[in-house]
Amino acid sequence: MRDLQSIKQRFSIIGNYPGLNRAIDIAVQVAPTDLSVLITGESGTGKEAFPQVIHNYSTRKHGQYIAVNCGAIPEGTIDSELFGHEKGAFTGATESRKGYFEVADGGTIFLDEIAELPLSTQVRLLRVLETGEFIRVGSSKVQKTNVRVIAASNVDVVRAIEQNRFREDLFYRLNTVPIKIPALKERGEDIFLLFRKFAVDFAEKYRMPAIRLSNEAKNILLNYSWPGNVRQLKNITEQISIIEGEREISAEVLQLYLPDYNAIKLPAIIRRDEEKSFSTEREILYKILFDMRSDVNDLKKLVLDLIKSGEFDVNAHDENSRVLKNLFRDARHEENVAGVPDNRGEEFTHRHDRSNIQDTEELVEESLSLAGKEVEMIRKALEKYSGKRKMAAQELGISERTLYRKIKEYGIEM
Repeated sequence: MRDLQSIKQRFSIIGNYPGLNRAIDIAVQVAPTDLSVLITGESGTGKEAFPQVIHNYSTRKHGQYIAVNCGAIPEGTIDSELFGHEKGAFTGATESRKGYFEVADGGTIFLDEIAELPLSTQVRLLRVLETGEFIRVGSSKVQKTNVRVIAASNVDVVRAIEQNRFREDLFYRLNTVPIKIPALKERGEDIFLLFRKFAVDFAEKYRMPAIRLSNEAKNILLNYSWPGNVRQLKNITEQISIIEGEREISAEVLQLYLPDYNAIKLPAIIRRDEEKSFSTEREILYKILFDMRSDVNDLKKLVLDLIKSGEFDVNAHDENSRVLKNLFRDARHEENVAGVPDNRGEEFTHRHDRSNIQDTEELVEESLSLAGKEVEMIRKALEKYSGKRKMAAQELGISERTLYRKIKEYGIEM
């Protein structure tokens, strides 16, 4: 904990939210390695501090550290900025110039807003990550560089891949170690710590007493959604510090700086028609049935284990026993189909009549119906992600191994 606090002080990271502490811990743990890191989080959450943590706790700390905002460089010059160019390579190239990857050799390069890179530049970056080689614009000579790459993005990179705006192979190469920075609205009372720090900083900067909040204003601060995250909180604190004469800020005054504030938070479903998703009522029902079938199968296995262990009296005749017997027959049937013999089950069948056969058939029929829905859901997920099993499994809420087994079990063609 003491090391964590010293890191926060050194890099001006404020807050005690567990998700924030976890992100710092991952950054420190991965720092001594040369693994690529992808930092994700909303705009304004403070992602730029974490590459510095990684660089300064790595063996490259004495090398160059270069931060590049990929979204701020025009598409026509981004290759020249990153990889350099030769004299005469294009109009205005009056002399040769080193790129960031050449300058940062032996150090670290931080590529912020990585999703803004053009696809052609992404191909060049992938080559650097895989082989450490690059070619200057206008040159045919291959050069080597030893650079650790840390990338950040405030957009959903997976969605950018689906929209063919980002290369999937580059994503997996960068995402060796992911670090997620929590949004300010998730961090609870960290908001008060940040506000107090900013208020003190601006009081010193402008030589005036620090502002403070009334209890009602604190509630507003906590309930606000903060779409601009820490950056927005800092800007608002500075505005209030300069404009307001009173040093204690009331709820009414604070709301003047939060025009979109709504004290009542209501859940909302956002639907974009152009997106493919399981958001229709029918598909949601299939998802529920998919999960229900899994629960029913687990229950059948539990009943079978109880009977085999002798904890359930097979001779009882109450209503609960009847239901469990039906589940037992169904579970034993599934186990025998899988090639597992059950002598106790045979004895149970001979010793009891088949007066409840209709209930059993209804359960089997329901199970088969659910299996059909399961196949349909799997097909939909595979079609949505063009046969990519990992992403389809995430959509279905199951592991990739389970999805592979289901595909093989049902004979689903991809």
